[in-house]
Amino acid sequence: MKREIYCIFFKKKMKGLKYMVYPGKLGEKIYKNISQKAWNKWIKKQTILINEKKLNMMKLKDQKIIYKKMNDFLFKTNTLKSKYK
Repeated sequence: MKREIYCIFFKKKMKGLKYMVYPGKLGEKIYKNISQKAWNKWIKKQTILINEKKLNMMKLKDQKIIYKKMNDFLFKTNTLKSKYK
C-alpha cells in the first residue's frame, strides 16, 4: 500500500517515504512532509556536496554541514529549489 503525503518540497500530494530515513525530530519531519522523489533528489545533491567539499562523514563538523544543507534543501523556501524540480 502506497503512503501518500503532501510534499512540501514539490507542494503537492505524492508518494511518501516507506520508513524514517533519518533519526530524531528532523527524521520525523522528513517522514511526514517529504516525498520519495524529493528525498531521492536530496541524496543526489548530498553525494555531490560530500565529493566537492571532500567531507568526511566520520567527523562531527562535516556531519553538521550536511545536516544544515539537508534541512535548507528540503525545507527552506528559496529560488534555487525550482531548478531541482
